[in-house]
Amino acid sequence: MNEPLAARNGGTGGQGGKGTESQRKKPKARSLKREDKRQRAESKINASHNRTAEASNTPHFLTIGKIVAAQGLKGEVRVYPESDFPERFLEPGTRWLQRSPTTNPEPIELVRGRYLEGKGLYVMQFAGVHDRTQAEALQDCPLLVPDSDRPPLEEGEFHVLDLIGLEVFDQTTQALVGTVIGVIPAGNDLLEVQRAGQAPDEKPMPPLLIPFVAAIVPVVDLHERRVEITPPPGLIE
Repeated sequence: MNEPLAARNGGTGGQGGKGTESQRKKPKARSLKREDKRQRAESKINASHNRTAEASNTPHFLTIGKIVAAQGLKGEVRVYPESDFPERFLEPGTRWLQRSPTTNPEPIELVRGRYLEGKGLYVMQFAGVHDRTQAEALQDCPLLVPDSDRPPLEEGEFHVLDLIGLEVFDQTTQALVGTVIGVIPAGNDLLEVQRAGQAPDEKPMPPLLIPFVAAIVPVVDLHERRVEITPPPGLIE
């Protein structure tokens, strides 16, 4: 599974989700924190990783980035981030590395990291990786953290993973609208909602796309596993 964040802004026009990946924005009203770019596949990715983790008796993991190349001659690597939390790439400590899809993640110690301005990449130095040959051997490996390792959020911020599977209700009528199946990054993040009440023999209708702004999504209740929306005319018709 990949570690998601998603950003919900209080108005229109703000950059939601990844945007400048190295910066965590203070939300105007509510924000989603994303650590996975492939939000539409999030539930499938999570289920797959959960089954693998359960079968191997290992923790569940979130992908925070991918090693894309060696950097220089002293063992540093370039990492493409899939997380809105820059501390994942900058603060020393344990990360996890998956060398192939069939192997279990292994711990690796981050010694230091820095952001490459203008590249959208981080440069990271790991313990035990001292030269370019060793760094090149890590190319294409995903970087992971246990899914229990979640940085604290500010008030009004949410992890994308926590939104997947929430039921969506019309606040006025309390009618069930559907279920959140993903989050799509846009100018404002969009909740991707599978419509409720479709008969099995009906042609599936396209998912609803609900702007994740406080004016339209005033209630997110993680305890009750529900979202309430106040859709403008035409949004869910």
